[in-house]
Amino acid sequence: MKKILISVIVALALASCAEKTNLTINGTVEGIETGKVYLQRFDNKMYFVVDSANIRSGKFSFALNAEIPEVYGITLDTLRSTYMLFLDGNPTTVFLDSAQVYRNTRVEGSALHDLFLAYRQQQNVRIDEFIGQHPTSLVAAYALYRDFPHRLSQHEIRANIALLDPSLHNTQYVKVLEDLVKTLDAVDIGKVAPDFTLNTPDGVPVKLSDKIGDGYLFLDFWAAWCGPCRREKPNVVAVYNEFKDKGFDILGVSLDHTLENWKDAIESDGLNWTHISDLQFWNSSAATLYGVRSIPANFLIDKNGVIVAKNLRGDNLRITVSTLIE
Repeated sequence: MKKILISVIVALALASCAEKTNLTINGTVEGIETGKVYLQRFDNKMYFVVDSANIRSGKFSFALNAEIPEVYGITLDTLRSTYMLFLDGNPTTVFLDSAQVYRNTRVEGSALHDLFLAYRQQQNVRIDEFIGQHPTSLVAAYALYRDFPHRLSQHEIRANIALLDPSLHNTQYVKVLEDLVKTLDAVDIGKVAPDFTLNTPDGVPVKLSDKIGDGYLFLDFWAAWCGPCRREKPNVVAVYNEFKDKGFDILGVSLDHTLENWKDAIESDGLNWTHISDLQFWNSSAATLYGVRSIPANFLIDKNGVIVAKNLRGDNLRITVSTLIE
């Protein structure tokens, strides 16, 4: 009954999706009397400041004209972690817990945020079932956009978009997914790898097509800040060392945003192959070109520039490369 009630409230809140409205947020910060709180807009897995408020005696407030319903973030430091907020236009109160990296933060007033928290607590979510229960909710569109593109084929993404209410089709989340579907078609196995040029850490431009032709090229999308990427690197290094003299090479494409962190990770992980990046984080032009929405991600390209495998990890990488080369 509670789930049904939340769905009805959210559906009413989203009857007119993503409209400008007066947004009010009041809040307290545990353990901090003065300073600033920043309100951020979520866009392509990144946050951009839209307003700030002074903390006075542990309290703060925002009052602005903002797009609602939408995903925002609230933080005490724009260079560190952000607490994600789903705002539906209702007056909202935030109890910001600074001591636990916002872990114990509470939000009252936004039914949309309540639904997001309920979604996060579920395990083994079937996205088609979740969308079916909440077809008009921004949470459903966000969940499909954020948590499922790397798990679904382009055909499955299309099918799930069709389950969403048309009121959500103009959101950034559905638009990204619609573009992604077209991109995934273009970089599917059997397709010619799209060409691009990016710079090495020393500023030297490298063109993908110039690395193709002598054997198999492993196009590896990663970042210094990506834990799963770094944990996979010893396996990639081992395969590279075993087959580098037998027609196997790697081109690393980083989604980093700072040159120093990128260079440090290359050196500390012993990644002795060519590396390139535009240091644009999730706005990486190469990642966009290849439909990369989560990392690590990779494409194995043959000497004719044709993609022959995707997202190889662990033993699958060595077995695939060994089979093709030997």
